[in-house]
Amino acid sequence: MSSLIEQATRRLEQLRQAGVILKSSADEDLKNISADKFNSDIPPLLVDSHLTEKDIKPASFSRKVELDLDALAAAGIVSPNAPRSQIADQYRVIKRPLISNAMGKGPSMISNGNLIMVTSALAGEGKSFSAINLAMSIATELDNTVMLVDADVARPSVLRMLGLPASPGLLDLLVGDVEDLSSVLLRTNIDKLTLLPSGTPHLRATELLASDAMSQLIKNIANRYSDRIIIFDSPPLLLTTESRVLATHMGQIVMVVHAEKTLQVDIQHALSSIEACPVKMMVLNQAKNGVQGGYGGYGYGYGYEQ
Repeated sequence: MSSLIEQATRRLEQLRQAGVILKSSADEDLKNISADKFNSDIPPLLVDSHLTEKDIKPASFSRKVELDLDALAAAGIVSPNAPRSQIADQYRVIKRPLISNAMGKGPSMISNGNLIMVTSALAGEGKSFSAINLAMSIATELDNTVMLVDADVARPSVLRMLGLPASPGLLDLLVGDVEDLSSVLLRTNIDKLTLLPSGTPHLRATELLASDAMSQLIKNIANRYSDRIIIFDSPPLLLTTESRVLATHMGQIVMVVHAEKTLQVDIQHALSSIEACPVKMMVLNQAKNGVQGGYGGYGYGYGYEQ
């Protein structure tokens, strides 16, 4: 009997070290072990002769990062600590219909309405700046939480623009180097904002966006975080066909257009590639009445189509 008790003791200690149970819980279980109640009090897991150390996996926890909110505000990015600004007001206008659709409060129910892709026709139009500002603005809401995914895996910029170092993320999940989504998520000092970085560079990074692994990951994210708004900073629509595949999973798409620069034919071509998406919004970047920031400025001009 003593050998069984010793075995149970070792198993409880392994579970405690793995983060499966807390130390106080393990101590309480050991205190309750006695010869006449051994068989009924010890959970089957602890006396299973097939249990090995490989079966005991440490609990995964998201890492916490600190955003320099003052520096971000100075660069023209919406910050919860900054005084009310014109750009913050503009993003309030932009986000309101997106949130309504995401939460099922729009004029009609939208499948995957909480999955929002921010893109552009070509590079250099300010889509990443817009994706960050949209996420930051939604994070100031009382009733909504947001996850910002850097899905522009060929030219990732979200972490750089937020002043953070590179970190494992999306690509590591897609190639199977990381199994648990929680382990690569970054919690920020903005309580309602979480980041999923693009991850470790890969030679076939863009192709991975159109893979079955990406489709499955999006489904898992949508199911696991159904009460959260997920924003994807996507590659430009006219530079890769993979971004169009990504668009098929989205409930809403925000297309950023650079004022007086993007050609109308490029805009039309880009819009035609995302016709299947139920909701599309166009945001005009660098409009003459916009506020200039470190990465771009926005005017009030935008279009909304459903």
